[in-house]
Amino acid sequence: MITREDIGTLFENELGMITDEHLKEKVIEAWFLGCKRGNWNSIGELEQMPFTLLTETHGVNFIEHTKAVTWGAYQLALAQVGMYRRLPYAINFDRLMVGGLLHDVGKLMEIEYDPTHTDEVSTGDEGTRGHRKSHAGRCARHPISGAILAAEVGLDQETVNTIACHAKEGDGRPQVIETVFIHQADFATFNPLVMKKNGNLIE
Repeated sequence: MITREDIGTLFENELGMITDEHLKEKVIEAWFLGCKRGNWNSIGELEQMPFTLLTETHGVNFIEHTKAVTWGAYQLALAQVGMYRRLPYAINFDRLMVGGLLHDVGKLMEIEYDPTHTDEVSTGDEGTRGHRKSHAGRCARHPISGAILAAEVGLDQETVNTIACHAKEGDGRPQVIETVFIHQADFATFNPLVMKKNGNLIE
């Protein structure tokens, strides 16, 4: 069983960037509940989980993706803070780090391990070797299930927005600035793999 302590250790560096101790605990609680409801029993299992079922991930796992998006969003925000003479909007860095860590937390319930599943590469919902979309995932995509989980642990509406609106569900919808950074960092990790699969990535 994955414990709260396991999650705290896994994301120690990222959680260390959050100044509000209560927010750190809410991140850990959301991950703990997601792992429990998705039947993930060890950090090792999470490290074998692909971060998407929509394309070949070339070994990039769910944990690596979560950290890359979190730090990518942070660096995008930091670049503007450092380079703009006058920042046109306030950036809440606690919200940014929390949203980054939780943007895909719904995938803990959307994706499930199935050792009998043998598809090499997904064409949609089928999954990749050993993993497939769960029944819960067919009922609600991860931005929806993740937003519900974040609200359940007591996160505010603005932070819920970073989860609910970080993918296509947010197209054309009002967003906090932190959602914008998380969205851009997320697709910077996803789009190149789709391009590579389709032969459109110049290497």
